[in-house]
Amino acid sequence: MANAKKIPLIDIVWDRIISHAGKTFTQIEGGTFTYTVESANVIKPDRTDQNIAKSVVEDALAFVPLKDTVSVNHLRAPSYLYAILTDDRIRCLW
Repeated sequence: MANAKKIPLIDIVWDRIISHAGKTFTQIEGGTFTYTVESANVIKPDRTDQNIAKSVVEDALAFVPLKDTVSVNHLRAPSYLYAILTDDRIRCLW
């Protein structure tokens, strides 16, 4: 097992994001949304025109665990990032 390759956290989280596309997520203020994943690298929430690139999700991972949206306000769609990354179906290792 000395040669076992460690899977990057973004790959684990992104696989979970893809597998839960179309399911309902809840924002910090209580709003709900679903999303699709297009081009294998973009989240498209149904309640906004803002798309969330996989690279933005990866940037947000530096701030987990999230207690609110403040630490990711500089990123695109912080309330959607919060909802996705704090959901029990997605979060892992934090």
